[in-house]
Amino acid sequence: MEAEIVRQKKNAWMWISVVSVIGIAGITLLAGISGLWVLTALPIGFLFGFFLEKADLCGSSAFSEIMMFKDWKKIQGIWMVIVVGMVGFSLISALGLVKLNPKPLIWASYIVGGAIFGVGMVLAGGCVSGSLFKVGQGNINSMAALVGIPIGIMMVEHGPLNPFHKYLRTFTIKNGDGGSVTFASVFHMPYWVLAVIFLAATIVIAVYAGNKNGTGFDKKKGFETSGLKRIITKPWRPWQAGVAIGVLACLAYMSSSASGRNYPLGVSHGVMHAELLLTDAPLNYVYAPKAVSQKPAGSAPQKQAFTASKKVSVWLILEILALMLGSFVSAKLSGRAKLLPKPPEQTATAFLGGIMVGLGAAIAGGCVVGNIMSGIALMSVGNLLFVLVVILANWITTHFYLMGGSMKDLAWALNVFKK
Repeated sequence: MEAEIVRQKKNAWMWISVVSVIGIAGITLLAGISGLWVLTALPIGFLFGFFLEKADLCGSSAFSEIMMFKDWKKIQGIWMVIVVGMVGFSLISALGLVKLNPKPLIWASYIVGGAIFGVGMVLAGGCVSGSLFKVGQGNINSMAALVGIPIGIMMVEHGPLNPFHKYLRTFTIKNGDGGSVTFASVFHMPYWVLAVIFLAATIVIAVYAGNKNGTGFDKKKGFETSGLKRIITKPWRPWQAGVAIGVLACLAYMSSSASGRNYPLGVSHGVMHAELLLTDAPLNYVYAPKAVSQKPAGSAPQKQAFTASKKVSVWLILEILALMLGSFVSAKLSGRAKLLPKPPEQTATAFLGGIMVGLGAAIAGGCVVGNIMSGIALMSVGNLLFVLVVILANWITTHFYLMGGSMKDLAWALNVFKK
């Protein structure tokens, strides 16, 4: 009997994988037949969660681990998402499949929001995407954080902090033609040329690092070319997950654009929109591009029908729900899906940190996924400012909260950093 149970467990990975592949293919086929491309958010979200969990690729730990362990592996993963996304976005833009939509340089929002977000992500134990995929692993603190995140976002988007949020957004810098300030507009170079330069520089640095220390992008762990089972059931190196997510981001851009949302991967507002489904009505559901009205010249104006003021992106809602499912499947296959108790004070801190994460993400208009992975891939100068503020706030909070450091230690560390 025990031998039979062991055999079934050994074969479980195959059945779960087959069901997942059939589900992804079936939903994609249904979307193509029906024209409801918003349904493709489900396989995209599923794969996004699967890839994130495989490498434990959380923005909060990526930044904190640099300070705590001098470990840059997860930053390598995030960078691979960005540079692969750059090249992919330039290609699908050249083919006319999407229209690039970089975020504006709302510098005050990025400074204030980035500082709150950077502190909150350490207290919460994860950024927005990190909390989502860790919920799939069974992390109770992340569950508490995920309860707090939409509260923080709602306070900014529809609550008492909305006037302050709007005020910060008045501090906007635009380029000469009134558009967003990007690397391309600053350096007066085409987007695709800069994308190729970033890719070439990344390859050169990776090869140099590999030749120098014989490890390259973290060869100490991760899957090797030893079969499908190992790829599906074992952890990945962060840079490998980064490449996979970068490719996925291009598919997400096309899917999202065809669903009334002209942007690549994002999660923050998806969490808020999911909460609105439970707490508010009526809502304006966005699931396809807005149709262009073509009324005959001189025709009488039609009576406007009542429309809900609060818009929710169906694409984002489906994406985050599928993300948690994908991370759960990945964790289940890897044996990391366990519901473990946490100290009550940690869980309470994670909840408060989640509120801060939501506040910061709403003020800054995005999180690690929307403002860093997607935003920097679109070469937004404003999002570069956001990530610098987030890293500084993350490091300071990591120093005090996770490392138990003092002001004297922090001053010494900052002086060393300056040198």
